[in-house]
Amino acid sequence: MKTTRYIFAAASVAAALTIGVFGVPQISYAATGAGIGAGQDASSDAQTKLKKSQFKDVKVTVDNGIATLTGNVSLYEYKKDAGNRVRKAKGVTAVRNEIEVAGPNVPDNDLRAKLMEKLAYDRVGYGTTTFNAITVNVQNGLVTLGGHAYSDVDKDSAVALVSTYPGVKDVSDEIEVDPTSIMDDQTRLAVARAIYGYPALNKYAIDPAKPIRISVQNGHVSLYGVVDSKADKDLANIRANGVPGVFSVKNYLQVAGQPAETEKAQ
Repeated sequence: MKTTRYIFAAASVAAALTIGVFGVPQISYAATGAGIGAGQDASSDAQTKLKKSQFKDVKVTVDNGIATLTGNVSLYEYKKDAGNRVRKAKGVTAVRNEIEVAGPNVPDNDLRAKLMEKLAYDRVGYGTTTFNAITVNVQNGLVTLGGHAYSDVDKDSAVALVSTYPGVKDVSDEIEVDPTSIMDDQTRLAVARAIYGYPALNKYAIDPAKPIRISVQNGHVSLYGVVDSKADKDLANIRANGVPGVFSVKNYLQVAGQPAETEKAQ
């Protein structure tokens, strides 16, 4: 972090310590006797940023530039939005978001199933659904998103969708965005044509939410999704391996009715 040098008219030990600890580019209000008033002004401005009905139970206090948010909201999206709004308030240099999401408590398995269903249809019509392989894990309402996304737009869309769903208490974003390159884009299309263009596998293109998902990283292909049989899984693997320019294929396709495999297991 860039260090800013300050010249003090008076050698104030309290001011120097405040700047050293918090990195605040200003003399401590406590040292100048203006701390209380400045803190009140910052808190007032921060609270003004939350003049919306979804934040009616949220309170903000500001101390030495650090805004602490408490209270509750009905959706995780509102908690996230509150933090972003207060971060823009005058005098706020950091945000401690302690807001609780007080929406409905949904069993983890039920919540995961609903989110998987929503994500399956996310971005349908944009031409990237086949190239998004996003995973969902839920523990006590905390949703962890993983897997691969075709682009930052697809990743952000998935995070936004999950953040607005009732029952989600928090979101951890661990989605990897596949590298952007002309070669990889050509490989994605070639693998998709090789798989979906084959008569025995064409059925997986009927429902846009249930395709064989294709992720490509620097010429290395990974296949995800659920297929009807081991024969289909093996056939998809053969078709992908036969595409010129493909360096390797990792087949993570699941066979319906069989125990799920994970990337780590392969």
